[in-house]
Amino acid sequence: MKRSEREQEYSRRVISRRGLFLGALQVGVAGTLFWRLRDMQLNQSEQFHLLAEENRINLRLLPPTRGLILDRNGILLAGNEQNYRVVIKRDDAGDIDLVLERLSRLIPLSDEDIERARRDMLRNRPFVPVTVAERLSWEEISRVASNAPALPGVTPEMGLSRYYPMYKDTAHVVGYVGPVSERDLEALEAPDPVLMIPRFQIGKSGVERMQEDRLRGRAGSQRVEVNAVGRVMRELDRVEGTPGGNVHLTLDARLQNYALERLHGQSAAAVVLDIESGDILALASGPSFDPNLFVRGISSRDFNGLLENDYRPLVNKTVQGMYPPGSTFKMVTALAALEAGVTDGQERIFCPGHMDVSGNRFHCWKRGGHGRVDLVSALSESCDVYMYEIAQRCGIEKINAMSTRLGLGIRYDLPITSVAGGLNPTREWKRNNRNSEWRIGDTVNASIGQGFVLTTPLQLAVMTARLASNKAILPRLVRDPAEQAIREAASLDLRPEWLRMIRRGMNETVNDRRGTAYSSRVVAEDQVMAGKTGTSQVFSITRAEREAGIRRQEDLPWNRRNHGLFVNYAPYDAPRVAVAVVVEHGGGGSSAAAPIGRDITLAALNDGFPPLSAYPAPQRNRIHSEQQEIQERLRKPDDMRISRA
Repeated sequence: MKRSEREQEYSRRVISRRGLFLGALQVGVAGTLFWRLRDMQLNQSEQFHLLAEENRINLRLLPPTRGLILDRNGILLAGNEQNYRVVIKRDDAGDIDLVLERLSRLIPLSDEDIERARRDMLRNRPFVPVTVAERLSWEEISRVASNAPALPGVTPEMGLSRYYPMYKDTAHVVGYVGPVSERDLEALEAPDPVLMIPRFQIGKSGVERMQEDRLRGRAGSQRVEVNAVGRVMRELDRVEGTPGGNVHLTLDARLQNYALERLHGQSAAAVVLDIESGDILALASGPSFDPNLFVRGISSRDFNGLLENDYRPLVNKTVQGMYPPGSTFKMVTALAALEAGVTDGQERIFCPGHMDVSGNRFHCWKRGGHGRVDLVSALSESCDVYMYEIAQRCGIEKINAMSTRLGLGIRYDLPITSVAGGLNPTREWKRNNRNSEWRIGDTVNASIGQGFVLTTPLQLAVMTARLASNKAILPRLVRDPAEQAIREAASLDLRPEWLRMIRRGMNETVNDRRGTAYSSRVVAEDQVMAGKTGTSQVFSITRAEREAGIRRQEDLPWNRRNHGLFVNYAPYDAPRVAVAVVVEHGGGGSSAAAPIGRDITLAALNDGFPPLSAYPAPQRNRIHSEQQEIQERLRKPDDMRISRA
């Protein structure tokens, strides 16, 4: 049907208006786009150029080389070794299970290793490399490299890993490193970005932990070009990090080696101090453990074996173990009484073998008694009744003050973990912690290092060094190789005549026939030592046990026997070293601890195995056999062993 002229005219007007509207709209859109493009190109070009660069270029951190830990003579205690490892990228590997199965034919991979690799791949982005195996041999890494075409996504790499060449010798002091954990990050207010690097390791215990900031160094950086999905295309530049600083310890690695071997088979601790400087020459806690196991990833079986061992190999007994000091505390009681003026040291007190105090009977270790003894003989023969008497005269507060003055009950600021402070009890302490008043019997017990008194082997060594020098010796573990002069310790201001009596008593303990450590004397005139034995009671033998025939410590289970202790310094006329030994549940100090203390002292003075000529002639055959056994146990390279030369 033909439309009229009027209708046609109306349609033309409608189409023209619509055309004009659409044209205007197109011009507006085009104008807006042009303006926006102009603004982006001219005004915002630098901003978008930077964004494009950030998408194209990634900045990655490079882990720094960890600093070394060395002994006083430059012997390596903690270093870094080449670590051949295999990493895998999930987005390149394709069939992960197939690749891991092929890889397990070339290198040893346990089910646990494979499961951990799968877990790490799911936890990270597909293009992030995940370590499958490390510490591979050259032959193993070569097999992986030669089979690369059949292992998509797998890359062999070489890096550095922590290594402890002294194995068990310095484990408790040096400590070990391990992967950064969430707990580690939570403990830091502003974590170093380098800690975010996958499988980055930090100090977990010992010097490794306490000197972490110094050992870690600063991370380097690497700029790499990546594609749209984040895969690395090429490296643009690299800035190497700053290696961590080296830490020099005061330890003598060879003496430490000997001390730990001398503790073999015992749950024990030994400390050796340089009396002049306070340098810790040995800090041996036995049994020990291999810290390399923790770096490589210790198995549950090995870890549980360490945890369940009755001898507690993971505990650093030298600074963490707290023990009643027993009779090694008697020098403290004697000096407190001398300073209080309640005795002159010449007074002779009768010991019938016991003393009755407030309705309780306190026995002397010698049931028949020592008869009349003065201060020197009370120390050398270790008379308990003498100490009971003078302690009641001077009181616990003066004993506490002297104990602190001699270095007991103090937590020393050393760069190792779990340093204990010990306990010097007072009336106020008992009131606050035990909710009861101090009794005279508590003072009697404290006078012979029992009751509430607790000390560490390190504190006992410090006490001995202070008695030998009359100076406030402080223990030191880290030394500066550039340090020229040693800061002289302050004087203790103890009267020389008092110290002469104390030292004479310690000398007769070892060198008088009636002394409790006479069998552990040194016959070399220039290396004569002075010391004091101690036995601290852990459990008393009950009446029921006595009736059952158990009357000796040897009849009790091991963990109920007394601790054996021994402290000494040498040489007597010109003291150089102070030594403290604690043997857990070893029985008597004279039988268990004193022989060990003598051997370690002679090793320190002779810079090697103790010479047989320093021992009494009747003991030399036995000592020779013991030294041969120690040498056979030493598994270090020849240059790390203590030689007789």
